[in-house]
Amino acid sequence: MIKLVAAVLAAVLQFLLPTAASSDDHRLLSRIAFGSCANQSAPQPIWDAINKFDPQVFIWLGDNIYGDIRRPFSFIGKERTIGPWKNAPRFVPSPHSEMLSRYNMAKNVPGYSRLRANAKVIGTWDDHDYGLNDAGKEFSGKTTNQRLLLDFLDEPQDSPRRKQAGVYTSYTFGPPGKQVKIILLDTRYHRDPLSSDGSVLGASQWSWLEKELRGPPSALTIIGSSVQVISNLSGTTGPLFYMESWGRFPKERDHLFKLINDSKRDGVFFISGDVHFGEITRYDCATGYPLYDITSSGLTQAVEKVLPSPLHFIVRFLAWFTPSTMRVMNQHCRYRSCTYGQPNFGAIEIDWDASPVNLKMQVRDINGLPVTGVDISLSELQAWNSTSKAGQEQKHCTLEVKLPWIVRYRLAILVYSVLVLLLLALVGLIFAVAILCRVCLKKCKTD
Repeated sequence: MIKLVAAVLAAVLQFLLPTAASSDDHRLLSRIAFGSCANQSAPQPIWDAINKFDPQVFIWLGDNIYGDIRRPFSFIGKERTIGPWKNAPRFVPSPHSEMLSRYNMAKNVPGYSRLRANAKVIGTWDDHDYGLNDAGKEFSGKTTNQRLLLDFLDEPQDSPRRKQAGVYTSYTFGPPGKQVKIILLDTRYHRDPLSSDGSVLGASQWSWLEKELRGPPSALTIIGSSVQVISNLSGTTGPLFYMESWGRFPKERDHLFKLINDSKRDGVFFISGDVHFGEITRYDCATGYPLYDITSSGLTQAVEKVLPSPLHFIVRFLAWFTPSTMRVMNQHCRYRSCTYGQPNFGAIEIDWDASPVNLKMQVRDINGLPVTGVDISLSELQAWNSTSKAGQEQKHCTLEVKLPWIVRYRLAILVYSVLVLLLLALVGLIFAVAILCRVCLKKCKTD
């Protein structure tokens, strides 16, 4: 009799528990926040603004901690980390105990703890929480660090993510007809070397992604990538410096766009991190509607923080001067460049009661105020009913690498010109000092 009761109770619980989880997934989702690049050792006041936004879901897009060890710049000495005589790596992996300690520090930040109590937290990783700067499939510590990330995200012990190679996954929120599908990619575990134009996702993840995109339709599909999908600023910042992005793997990016187009899935857009500034980009020539990429980076790390406040105008000028064919430039931008180089987070608001449904996608500052954004209707992300203007489509169809060389490399031309002028000025100054010294010596001899 006892065994019979236990069996009945087990059956009832097995029936009820999935239903409870399912009912959570069916709650209408209207507020999503996301972010990346949070140094666990740095102050993190931005959580106050995120909590005030009151998201139902928060998405980590990588560099959730900085787990690797960064060595100082060194031109000379036994270990030279930069320059033509470099003989030692700038970044090295941390031991397991140190990674665990840094994750614990990040998880116990008070503002983040409040967020975890009120919102569902999901996420993927990028290089610094993967374990090593710019690392890909060759990194030997990825299996161990995968467990650490999933523990940080409170992933259930029986989750398929704990058994697969990589942390990619998907979620579906909301009732039928108002569903939001969130696909989180792993751009590290299977990625080939940066200069190879090889694979970003690997065969198994590509197969999984195709099934996800060809699966049941949803009103919105958000694809989270740790690195930028649309923008390829390396095409215009090189040869000065290069950043990671899907644009460094053009065949893979074309494959991604083709997969979305062939799936006939409407309502797709990207969110990304990594670059230490915020911006919104769009590409109009991949599917029957514009593909947006909202980049938020970082929660603590930001490009303007490397310079004193009086010199921030230099970063803003260079951001404006660097060509970008994909960046959305509109009245919602705080600065002329339509980038934001201070700490920031991403915010998505969906007004399901509007007709048509309205979608507001923004990058917000440490006070929760928007610094750039787009405000569109859901119908604009539907191939059969896209309201994009012909001029806009043409504007956002030219890839950075297709720009005329004098435009594409104007940042490098400017920097090298300034360096040449400074060098000439230095030579002129030395020459003038030498002449002055010679005149003075001659005068002294005469006297």
